[in-house]
Amino acid sequence: MVVALTGATGFVGSHVADELLRRGYVVRCLVRKNSNRRWLQGKVFEVAECSFDSVESLSAALEGVHGVIHVAGVIAARSMQEFMEGNRGATERMIAATRATMQSNFWRFLHLSSLAVTGPATDLEHPVTEDSPLHPITPYGISKKAAEEVVQSAASEIPITIIRPPAVYGERDEATLPFFRAVYQGIVPLIGFRPKWVSLVHIRDLARGIVDAFESGATIGKTYFVASDEFYTWKQIGITTAAVVGRRAVPVVIPHALVLVIAALSGWIGHLRGQAPVLDYHKGRDIIQRYWICSTQRARCDFRYRQQVSLEDGIAETIEWYKRNKWL
Repeated sequence: MVVALTGATGFVGSHVADELLRRGYVVRCLVRKNSNRRWLQGKVFEVAECSFDSVESLSAALEGVHGVIHVAGVIAARSMQEFMEGNRGATERMIAATRATMQSNFWRFLHLSSLAVTGPATDLEHPVTEDSPLHPITPYGISKKAAEEVVQSAASEIPITIIRPPAVYGERDEATLPFFRAVYQGIVPLIGFRPKWVSLVHIRDLARGIVDAFESGATIGKTYFVASDEFYTWKQIGITTAAVVGRRAVPVVIPHALVLVIAALSGWIGHLRGQAPVLDYHKGRDIIQRYWICSTQRARCDFRYRQQVSLEDGIAETIEWYKRNKWL
């Protein structure tokens, strides 16, 4: 089976590519001409250069495939318009290209979304589920919700599945690297004076869950959270990391007001430089929420998803990879 994969040059997509290859698929990676292909080098992938701005270009890249896994998306942008273009717009064109090239033996279009589409849970006893109302609180979450709506609108013509991961960590990840660096240097940064609870997923669990959902006949037309089976506080994550690296780390509380000021300043500087800031006011609002938690019950029932990588093992493997590659 030939599977077309977007986002294969990124953190999550590169691990999905590896998992597909491990299971014997022919993996066709759809990449932009100027993409950094470091995670694809030395592996037996088909590489199709294409423009994600063109349905025609995407259609040519999708000729003869039996399935599509759409991981690519925008996580940082200078405006709502850029978020919408990078997430909803690109997904619209992927769906159009799939519709134009789909053969009778086409198996699945799997779309990678995010927990951000639901917004945070209200308390620890009520994690969000796939049936929870969608209340995204950031431009990123709004644009991913819009992308989901595009995919859902094609469900009568194309067999679709949607996966929503929470925060992801593991080897090749740059997003959580600053947190691990801080702990490595002896500081556990904590946002606010009350605990912040998160669902967290190691990249190996996520990649496995994505491909399991892609393969299952029970997941057609459905949406799933693929995450940790338990919830963690950032203090717990920090303490675990400190134990792994064998260092004493001191918790340092950053008040919400200071977080928002720093985030707003970072966004303003990014805007002046014409750059897409990773941290801005909206991201600041995101990280001060208390309960970014979700239930994996539906995934457990429909395709027997289980968390396999413990927090301790996952952090140990991640730290070891960072050290080996001189990121830490």
